Amino acid sequence: MKIALIGYGKMGHMIEEIALSRGHEIVSIIDVDNAADIDSDAFRSADVAIEFTSPTAAYGNYLKAWAQGVKVVSGSTGWLKEHEADVRKACTEGGHTLFWASNFSLGVAIFSAVNKYLARIMNAYPSYDVSEVETHHVHKLDAPSGTAITLAEQICACVDRKQDWVKGTVSLPDGTVEGTTEHPATQLRIDAIRQGEVPGIHTITWNSEADEISITHSAHSRRGFALGAVLAAEFTATHHGLLSTDDLFQWDL
Repeated sequence: MKIALIGYGKMGHMIEEIALSRGHEIVSIIDVDNAADIDSDAFRSADVAIEFTSPTAAYGNYLKAWAQGVKVVSGSTGWLKEHEADVRKACTEGGHTLFWASNFSLGVAIFSAVNKYLARIMNAYPSYDVSEVETHHVHKLDAPSGTAITLAEQICACVDRKQDWVKGTVSLPDGTVEGTTEHPATQLRIDAIRQGEVPGIHTITWNSEADEISITHSAHSRRGFALGAVLAAEFTATHHGLLSTDDLFQWDL
């Protein structure tokens, strides 16, 4: 399979390594210093482009790749609120293809399935309140993380007493804390911590007067995310439309 990379930071380099090890060919690498090369025969020859950039650049990169007739796999977050409707229309009516996930890790996919299953059980037990904490490295720009938001949205879809998620506190590397823990009972609070080089930790906690139930996913490195992105690209090469990890990993729960 021929793969183009959009974004060539740490994740892009790791994706390249894994893609080559699985027998794929990297035909084009687009980064900030050669953005115009997306309009090239090399880029157009790709079966799939894997995009890991920034919340502000992602949507524009989708449009540019689609204009070249190339499918996109993307792990960039932060663009959904403004552009979700446009992307959905482009994939359902415009004939374009995007595989998007806030997290490509197999472990996170399993964790996500457990999260939804537990939320469906907890819907019947209103004595338990639920909250979430995510921890990431100091370079991460968005808070809460896209994965944390996805997990929270899954819970809200399953639990009648939670209408939406709300941003809680953000603990910064210098020890300062922004935000508040105050929130309506109908909202699920997500707190964020930024420290060191943590690849990603997500914890969901269900708490009652009697006891507490917590589930946690801790990433040891970014390698799991990179492998998942390549697996998603392999899947996307033969599928069309708006795709997600629910299409790639189908759990019978």
